[in-house]
Amino acid sequence: MFGKLWELLSFDVGIDLGTVNTLVLVKGKGIVIREPTVVALHKKTRQVLAIGREAKRMLGRTPAAIEAVRPLRDGVISDFDTTEAMLRYFIHKVHNNPGRGMFSLPRIPRPRVVVGIPSGVTAVERRAVQDACLSAGAREAYLIEEPMAAAIGAKLPVEDPEGVMVVDIGGGTTEIAVISLGGMVLNKSLRIAGDELDEEIINYMRVRYGMLIGERTAEDVKIEIGSAYPNKDKDEAATVIRGRDLSNGLPKSLKVTAAEIREALAPTVSQMISGVQEILEETPPELLTDIVERGIFLTGGGSLIRGLDKRIAEETKLPVYISDDPLTTVVRGCGEVLDNLNLLSKVKVTGGLR
Repeated sequence: MFGKLWELLSFDVGIDLGTVNTLVLVKGKGIVIREPTVVALHKKTRQVLAIGREAKRMLGRTPAAIEAVRPLRDGVISDFDTTEAMLRYFIHKVHNNPGRGMFSLPRIPRPRVVVGIPSGVTAVERRAVQDACLSAGAREAYLIEEPMAAAIGAKLPVEDPEGVMVVDIGGGTTEIAVISLGGMVLNKSLRIAGDELDEEIINYMRVRYGMLIGERTAEDVKIEIGSAYPNKDKDEAATVIRGRDLSNGLPKSLKVTAAEIREALAPTVSQMISGVQEILEETPPELLTDIVERGIFLTGGGSLIRGLDKRIAEETKLPVYISDDPLTTVVRGCGEVLDNLNLLSKVKVTGGLR
């Protein structure tokens, strides 16, 4: 009985460990943390100085002794120790939440954790994520693939015999999957997504205008006027971009239009659509019939690029829908399986005690 009570005091946690943002959901409380996946470190001692928003503000602005890093690249861990430190910070932040009285003490039992990972990661990369969670303080760590988590979070009928198609566009990867009977029949993980869209804007400004801009500036421009489909009313929208003139090294400001940014984003958007078309070509006829009836569901922050749903619909001749609150579908799916252990047993790719 004491063991059961001890488990009840623990907050089970769902984590969307994203390349750009990390979201943490606590069972029974909802999403409690939304932080950039950025860590600031002292270069020599490797001491963690800041995590999340505070660290993101340091990107491109740090002195020589400090570096701000993103410990995940293309959806997988590129710096294990830094990722572990970040996960430990988030897990402890949840468990040491003020206002819990005597239960805010660090002796509260460790949580069960479910983490969404890209479908294309290797067994070694999966193990790295699981080990990072366990080392950061998790009692048990389960991994589920992001397209499955996104479908569950979007309330799609993943356990039905009918086919469901999900396209999850994150910061590091674009996950495309056809799901039926609680499993992925087909899936493709493209290591092109939001980060590559930012890179396209940086390259466009450098090649066309001889101007160097940073990642944060490119991301801001993408969010403000980025689009994937022509819109007469909004193509004239413009924004001022500030950067450095490559010819003389001096500061430079330019006004660019939404039509120009759409031109910059076009190559990466086309690659995403080609991935969707390839999966459709491989889909069994019975499931394809279901997808024709139900349509394609977009999730993830990249689905918010204006006109992307219309562009995919035009290219595939299928209805395309953007899920409610697409930024949180993966973490909400992780939370759903915390409440449904039977479903977790079906969809997990690995997990449990170390």
